[in-house]
Amino acid sequence: MDKVEEFGYGSRKPTRVQEVDVWDAVKMNQLQNLLHDALISTEHVQQCAIVRRKDCSVRASSVGFNLYQDQVQVLLDAFKNPPQTREEGIYFDDRQFKCVRADKTSIYGKCENRGLILVKTLTLLVIATYSDSMYPSVCVEAVEKLADYFKEKGK
Repeated sequence: MDKVEEFGYGSRKPTRVQEVDVWDAVKMNQLQNLLHDALISTEHVQQCAIVRRKDCSVRASSVGFNLYQDQVQVLLDAFKNPPQTREEGIYFDDRQFKCVRADKTSIYGKCENRGLILVKTLTLLVIATYSDSMYPSVCVEAVEKLADYFKEKGK
């Protein structure tokens, strides 16, 4: 008996809709892997996500990091006026983060022993958080490098 038949995999041909779904799943899986390899594996990123700026949709995120469109829009709006963001800080995850840096592409926030890193590319927003047991500089470097990768790819 063939292994394919043994495990119940028949010779069913996928429909066009399934092919599109599989393609989207592959792209999402690649982004998930990229998030893990570039950020989570440093052990200095607590949670992270890649968001498409155009529609605030989450393209990939770490396990348990749930973002909503209105939250993402607030984060993106912070880039519109960096001096105001530096002065007022940024509200995220039911906390007010003091702004450590804010310019047209990067915003860093700190709240007690936690941090928030936002880096904007042409089409994406990379979001990461760190906790008190992590090095902020390692988190920042990893997020900025991932954003640079996307910028090089024109994303």
